[in-house]
Amino acid sequence: MDFHIEYEREEDGRWLAEVPEIPGVLVYGATSDEAMAKAETLALRVLAERIECGENRPMAIRIGFVAA
Repeated sequence: MDFHIEYEREEDGRWLAEVPEIPGVLVYGATSDEAMAKAETLALRVLAERIECGENRPMAIRIGFVAA
């Protein structure tokens, strides 16, 4: 399964990053790298939780980055 992190800079200078394929994975960071790292971390936590609860089967994943 492929996941993409989309990121963009807000007017206030913060960076917003999200994984559109996983609802709720939306984070802010002071830099683009920080926002992308937080988004990747949260996405992996959500997937791990889903697997532990039996909602998803373990799967091969790829994470890519897309600038908005």
